[in-house]
Amino acid sequence: MKKCHIAYLACTAALVGTGLGAAPTAAGHTVHLVKPGQSIQKAVDAAEPGDTVLLTLGVYHESVTLSTPGLTLRGMGRRTVLEPAAHAAKAAGTCAADGNGICVVGTKDHRVEDVTVAALTVSGFTRNGVYATATDRLTVRNVTAVKNGVWGIAQEGSVRGAFRGNTARDNGDAGLFLANSVKEEQGATDTDGTVIERNRLEGNRIGVTVRRLRNLTVAHNRMTGNCAAVFVVGDENKPKAGLVTVRENRIVSNNKSCPKTARLDALQGSGIVLTGAEDSLITRNVIEDNVGRSPLSGGIVLFKSFVGTTSDRNRISDNQLSGNSPADLVNADTAGKGNTFEGNSCRASQPAGLC
Repeated sequence: MKKCHIAYLACTAALVGTGLGAAPTAAGHTVHLVKPGQSIQKAVDAAEPGDTVLLTLGVYHESVTLSTPGLTLRGMGRRTVLEPAAHAAKAAGTCAADGNGICVVGTKDHRVEDVTVAALTVSGFTRNGVYATATDRLTVRNVTAVKNGVWGIAQEGSVRGAFRGNTARDNGDAGLFLANSVKEEQGATDTDGTVIERNRLEGNRIGVTVRRLRNLTVAHNRMTGNCAAVFVVGDENKPKAGLVTVRENRIVSNNKSCPKTARLDALQGSGIVLTGAEDSLITRNVIEDNVGRSPLSGGIVLFKSFVGTTSDRNRISDNQLSGNSPADLVNADTAGKGNTFEGNSCRASQPAGLC
């Protein structure tokens, strides 16, 4: 069998376009090759668990829904681009009609498992570049999400996700958004160790939003030019948001100005904000030159949630902070209990004495 290597995919089978059929790999799975002008959705619908749908370089005017477990949707890098179709599908509830680029969809009763989206660009969708719900072990890596109307890459109601090596730039809200549910009021849910790692988040309203979740890590990301870099958000529901680790990120000059919304005050110059969260660890981050006049401005900010829920027992330790204003460390949640600040390198805090 002829050996081949195409961009990020090595296989032991010839690759054949979906219009001509597809070829099984040595492992028994199939690679479905799609070229611009061909239907990605058709290839996805034909795929079996464990198959790969491989997109060649070029621009695809299409939205795609994935619900097959073990499926990989992969491009050949940033020059594999998904943009909205000129006439998006009108059927209510479809990925395109809802304004999304790529949708990974399970159900409450049966999460879709082991889906991978990799090595492509999603740009210009009215809502979200990549949107996932009810997934288990979703991987999104080396995806570029640019100028989407709401979220660059988003997930709700899911566990054990991995978001690595992505770039989210100039999206209307968060570059990366993870939540328990965007439509229902409920307590924070356990993500079973979801990881947000080594992403670049630039020019968004918020770099990373973690809303009403527990047991999650945000590490080794680079964030600049957002209105705020990281938000860990909880509310009055039980259990509380928390057990989030934010470590070893580089957070510099997130000084874009964003107006007030119905859910959130105006934003500018926020590094890491914890509001209504508990038992989280903020450690070994470099946080510099985040400057603003919002109530949420500052290097690391503890803030009582807008429904009055305190942040409790959070540990802020061993961070390197400089040039943040109004201060490097801000504890505006005076009713919060058990929060500690130790080993941080900084010059100014509110109240004084936290450095």
